Amino acid sequence: MALAIVVVVVLIIVWAIGIYNGLVSQRNKVKNAWSQIDVQLQRRFDLIPNLVETVKGYMEHEKGVLEKVTELRTSWANATTVSEKAELDNQLSGALKTIMAVSENYPDLKANQNFSELQEELKNTENKVAYSRQFYNDTVTNFNTKIEIFPNNIFANMFHFTAFEFFKVDQEEAKENVKVQF
Repeated sequence: MALAIVVVVVLIIVWAIGIYNGLVSQRNKVKNAWSQIDVQLQRRFDLIPNLVETVKGYMEHEKGVLEKVTELRTSWANATTVSEKAELDNQLSGALKTIMAVSENYPDLKANQNFSELQEELKNTENKVAYSRQFYNDTVTNFNTKIEIFPNNIFANMFHFTAFEFFKVDQEEAKENVKVQF
């Protein structure tokens, strides 16, 4: 009888360790996924000074857009939370869309090889950012589900595992097409 109790206790301990380790593993996957977004967004922000310098001479009357992009890049360095970075990312996406749309009106700029290369690099980076966002949100969904289902929720509460925030667009205008008027 004592042996049966010991076996049951050992099985319960092994089961609890398995749940805990699974939660830790999933939490680390979420952190890694966020890191990938961070890397891609930083890459995008690193491309911006080159893009701004290339565009500056051609787009003198769109100076406000270029200043906004530079200001957002500076704000990025100070952002610490997912929501702050998501907000800055949304604003930057809008500003970059405007630059690309306005560039259509400058044939010399469109023909500039530097601009074309930067535009292609930015397009590739945008694709990587989109993929990273999707991967992050998928990983967050998996983690948040894992900490909410029984019996994981008991251990998640006991060891203070909390849900992660999704990377999302909060502003309705960020979801709309950019309107360029002259």
